[in-house]
Amino acid sequence: MKARIEWKDGMSFLGESGSGHQVLMDGPPEAGGRNLGPRPMEMLLMGTGGCAAFDVMLILKKGRQEVNDCVVEIEAQRATNEPKVFTHIHFHFKLTGKDLQPQQIERAISLSAEKYCSASIMLGKTAEMTHDFEIVEG
Repeated sequence: MKARIEWKDGMSFLGESGSGHQVLMDGPPEAGGRNLGPRPMEMLLMGTGGCAAFDVMLILKKGRQEVNDCVVEIEAQRATNEPKVFTHIHFHFKLTGKDLQPQQIERAISLSAEKYCSASIMLGKTAEMTHDFEIVEG
């Protein structure tokens, strides 16, 4: 896997993934940025949420669960001193579908958290990871 980060100006950086996708990252004005994009640590959190959601959806589809929508809301706390690593990350999965089975959802989230999601397992070395979910019929 490869990535390329190019400084644009101020505190803006253009990230390009090995697969050719780009995203602009920027800092807050108080740090010299212009708030043109997500912060790098926000990107890390979003990537972790995407990794977990990918796993959960894949597992649920294999389990023949009829999922129509999946939203993951993430809240994280960081250390107050440098390095300001994540110390707690909470994932709230909101799954919409027909006749979704809570035990299958719980199993999918556990498998992602404990076995498949490289990003959350890696961040779990410094952060307490918690998860919950809700089911919406539809």
